[in-house]
Amino acid sequence: MAKMASLVSRSQNGLPFSIKCDKIDIVHLSIIMSTHKTLFLLCALGLAGTPFLSLKASENRWPAFRGPDRQGHSLATNVPIEWETKGKIGWKVPLSLSGWASPVVDQGHVIVSGSREEAGSITLHVASYRLADGTLEWETKVFEPDPQAIKARHSKNSHSSCTPILANEKIYAHFGHFGTCALDLNNGKVLWSRVVAYQPVHGNGGSPALVDDRLIFSADGASGPAIYALNAGNGEILWKTDRQTDAKKTFSFSTPLSVQVKDQTQVISPGSGMVGAYDPADGSLLWRVDYGEGYSVIPRPILHEGHVFIGTGYDRPKVMAIRLDGATGNLTQSHVAWETSRSAPNTPSLIVAENVLFYLSDGGILTCADPISGKVHWSERLGGNYSASPVSVGSSVYFISEEGKVSVVHANPEKLEILAQSELGERTLASPAMLDGTLLIRSADHLWKMIQP
Repeated sequence: MAKMASLVSRSQNGLPFSIKCDKIDIVHLSIIMSTHKTLFLLCALGLAGTPFLSLKASENRWPAFRGPDRQGHSLATNVPIEWETKGKIGWKVPLSLSGWASPVVDQGHVIVSGSREEAGSITLHVASYRLADGTLEWETKVFEPDPQAIKARHSKNSHSSCTPILANEKIYAHFGHFGTCALDLNNGKVLWSRVVAYQPVHGNGGSPALVDDRLIFSADGASGPAIYALNAGNGEILWKTDRQTDAKKTFSFSTPLSVQVKDQTQVISPGSGMVGAYDPADGSLLWRVDYGEGYSVIPRPILHEGHVFIGTGYDRPKVMAIRLDGATGNLTQSHVAWETSRSAPNTPSLIVAENVLFYLSDGGILTCADPISGKVHWSERLGGNYSASPVSVGSSVYFISEEGKVSVVHANPEKLEILAQSELGERTLASPAMLDGTLLIRSADHLWKMIQP
């Protein structure tokens, strides 16, 4: 195992958690989790080359889709598991913006993006709410697309389904083919904007990934699917790589994941028919795995013990585990550790908690499996329909249905063990955010802060 420069966890006197890494070999590291006094080896989560390897007071940050490690794990303590009997609603504020982008949090600001629609036109906005009390701090209109650019979207989608990224007191907001921009976190001033035009199918969905000074996202539309990298400082296009796929339907919506394999930073981006790993420096393809005609791929990849796990999209979704060892080229025949089509998700991302893998079908079948072998421990109906990706803290895994039911499941390989369930009473497709003592949820009409009493 390569040398680790420093590893400091939150101590008994509340000093902040900090991790720094020096050339960690990701294949030989695994995530270490404990409950409540949580300690993650975040270096193992593939964040080398991003601003999130050194995390201070990260329990009060949720800076991107699926949190600080981009895989749904939280460092927070005392997160409420319900609010109908043991917890309570800290605040609940109405949202004037429509969308399914997840809330993100930094420095006491809760950031949401969304749209307003009037008479066939839309405007796209970013807004900031005060974490303490839900007060609207500012709202900025960032794009007003030409009506000709507004295409039909899926009934479950929105014009603002891509989750922003917070880093270095900046907000990076992405709206697919409508545009990408950077704003000042404190006042909402637009710093730059860029439109990368392509023809979406069913709307936009994939969020970007921030890798060093590059904002990387997929543009998988009706034709010519590609991966782009923008300069995070000014929005300039640094590179574009065409996605090499034979799939008949080329549209997809997945969010890339940055990982470190040996000395190589790789950006793993699933799309229609294939998943590729790309060099963030120049966009060159490092390796690929093909999976046929899978399309409309949505789940974000996750990483665990030298394996990357992906969902392969419609019409016959599969869960696939791929070994990462530094090999390059087409790895379809050599590096797929296992795959299954049983109860695989179309939309929710996967999650590992307490060394067990959970994947949830859109129709509510929850499967618990061994991540390395793929052996299924159990598969049970959780109930409801699902689009939001799960999040976890310690051994508690949170699943939120489209109907607004929040189920907290213990990461128990022996049986389905539901710790608590609560109802929002509103539709939601957005993934939640976790902070110390806090669960933030975006529903169709409100932004909620659930707290411990």
